[in-house]
Amino acid sequence: MKFTKTLMATTALTMVAGVSGAADMADEMTIVSWGGAYTDSQMNAYHKPYMEKTGVNIISDDSSAEAVAKLRAMNEANNITWDVVDVVASDAMRLCDEGLAMEIDFDNMLAPAPDGTSATEDFGDLLVSDCFIPQIVYSTTFGYRTDLVGDTAPTTVCDVFDLEAFPGKRSLQKRPIDNMEWALYCDGVAKDDIYEVLGTDEGVEKALAKLDTIKSSVVWWTAGAETPQLLADGEVVMGSTFNGRLFSAIAEQNQPIGMLWDMQSFDLDGWIIPAGLSPERQARALDYVFFATDTQRLADQAKYISYGPARKSSAPLVGKHEALGIDMAPHMPTDPANAANVHIYDYNWWADNRDDLDAKFQAWLAK
Repeated sequence: MKFTKTLMATTALTMVAGVSGAADMADEMTIVSWGGAYTDSQMNAYHKPYMEKTGVNIISDDSSAEAVAKLRAMNEANNITWDVVDVVASDAMRLCDEGLAMEIDFDNMLAPAPDGTSATEDFGDLLVSDCFIPQIVYSTTFGYRTDLVGDTAPTTVCDVFDLEAFPGKRSLQKRPIDNMEWALYCDGVAKDDIYEVLGTDEGVEKALAKLDTIKSSVVWWTAGAETPQLLADGEVVMGSTFNGRLFSAIAEQNQPIGMLWDMQSFDLDGWIIPAGLSPERQARALDYVFFATDTQRLADQAKYISYGPARKSSAPLVGKHEALGIDMAPHMPTDPANAANVHIYDYNWWADNRDDLDAKFQAWLAK
């Protein structure tokens, strides 16, 4: 079921104006995210303040890694049990294209900046889909055990593929995204040519062949909290995960872990609202995202995790870590010292090619 923008805008405007009372909105909602330190940051910045303000009960679900498949199944069964879902931009595009995510009238459904700047201008180029409400800019990058890599720490992403200089297990996300790009880059493909090469059968085989060189030493993960735990337990020497998870392990847990920023993969993460919710649940979901994506709330999340807020107006409000009191700006993936050589993840390309590459990657894994 897809709702027209006119209907949605009317709903949002009614809520913003305060005309809609609590009786018109569901008193419970399920919010889906990634678990671990990231969900904790959302709980502190968004969920708890919203529950205190409204009295609504928020149920937290950590299934975002499987969001596309599960929402497809829910739609097929005509039983949508989620109210707001945290997804990466390329997954939001797929869900939007398939009519599984609600279209958003950004300027009517989201709060303006404090100076009155419209949401569309404040989010700017990060509004990459009609259904996607950006929260953060994050990166997928590598952490390594400082006490297990020898006298010389890794300095480039290609050290991940060097089992001779850096023996031991690696952890990689169980999906083609990022792994295929890193493999091609470390097999000599110029950064600007990666997606052109990956768009060919020969390029796919080239990437998988490079991954074959370390396949026997890889522990595959599906939840972002796994790599920090594997590193903490000494089960892997280095591994990929989201930069905020590594910040949490290093700064908050004092683990002997270092950060490898080279070829960190920039991406966007944000909310979608599933299509087909009842009017009461849709009203509640819209009320929540209006609250949770305003300028101050997005800046507040950076108190708990090192991800850059998606609104321009939020950036000047990023301050110190809530518990540690350290300045958070240098820990952001966008900090110039960390962004000397970044990989700009192409969510448009992956939105068009994800299903095909998923199938090929899974077939390779099964060999």
